[in-house]
Amino acid sequence: MRTKRPILRVLQLTDTHLSADAGQRLAGVDTAESLGQVLALARQWHWPPDLLLLTGDLAEQPSPRAYRRLLEILGDVTMPVGAIPGNHDDPKLLAASLAAQGWRTAPRILQGSWQIILLDSTVPGAVAGALAADQLELLEHGLSELPEHYALVVLHHPPVPVGSPWMDAMGLRQPSRLLEILDNHPQVRGLLWGHAHQAYDGTRGGIRLMGSPSTCIQFLPGALELALDDRPAGYRWLELAADGGIHSGVCRVGNQPGRCWSEPHGGPSA
Repeated sequence: MRTKRPILRVLQLTDTHLSADAGQRLAGVDTAESLGQVLALARQWHWPPDLLLLTGDLAEQPSPRAYRRLLEILGDVTMPVGAIPGNHDDPKLLAASLAAQGWRTAPRILQGSWQIILLDSTVPGAVAGALAADQLELLEHGLSELPEHYALVVLHHPPVPVGSPWMDAMGLRQPSRLLEILDNHPQVRGLLWGHAHQAYDGTRGGIRLMGSPSTCIQFLPGALELALDDRPAGYRWLELAADGGIHSGVCRVGNQPGRCWSEPHGGPSA
C-alpha cells in the first residue's frame, strides 16, 4: 500500500488594503467586505492551512486601527502566520500589531522539510521595492545554513517582469543579486510575491515563480498603464511536498470548486 507523503499546506492573502474605518472603499470596492468574502471561500476549500502568509499592503494607510481591523476580520487563527510589509504598510507598526496578537512574525519559518524565508522589500517613501543588504544576508545565511531544507522565498514586490510596463516599473529594483543567490542554492523551489494585484505563474531555472491576486481590486494583466480588471478577488493556495514539489493555484470569489484546484502556468494567468 502506498504511503501518502506529508504535505505542507500554505495559504497566501495579499494586498488587502484595509482602512481604519468601516465602509471605506478603494476604487469602489469595500476592502474589508471583499477580504471577508475571500476568507469565506478559503475556509470552504483550503482551511485550515498549516501556514498563513500575509504578503504586504495589508493597510491602505497604516494605522493601529487598520491593523486591528485585519486581526478582527481574520478572527481566531491558530496556525503559524508569516507576514511581510508592502509599500503601503508601516513595517514596525505592522510587526508590533501582529506580535500583540501573539502571531509569529519571524523572517524564517521551518516546517517539515521546508524553510520559508520572508523578505522585506519595502523602501521608505517609495512604491517600487529593493532588497537591502541585511535582507540579502538573511537570505544567503538561511539557505546556506539549511541546504537540506527545500526553500520557498517570499517578498512583496515582483522580482521579474509581469508583463505590464507600468507595474514592472514599480517592481523590485536591481533583482539580479536576489536571483544570483537563488541560482546558487538548488534547494530553492519557489518564489512568491504580491503587489501586482494579478496572478502570475512561471518558472526560472527550476524555481516556480508565483504572483497572486489581491483580496480586493485587480489590475489588468498586460496593460500598458494602470487599468482595473473585472476578475474577482482571490487568494493563492500552495501544497509543498516532502520531495520538494510545489502544487499551487489561485481561487477567486465565485469560482467553481474545480477552478479553485486548477494550476495555471506560463506567465500572467487567470
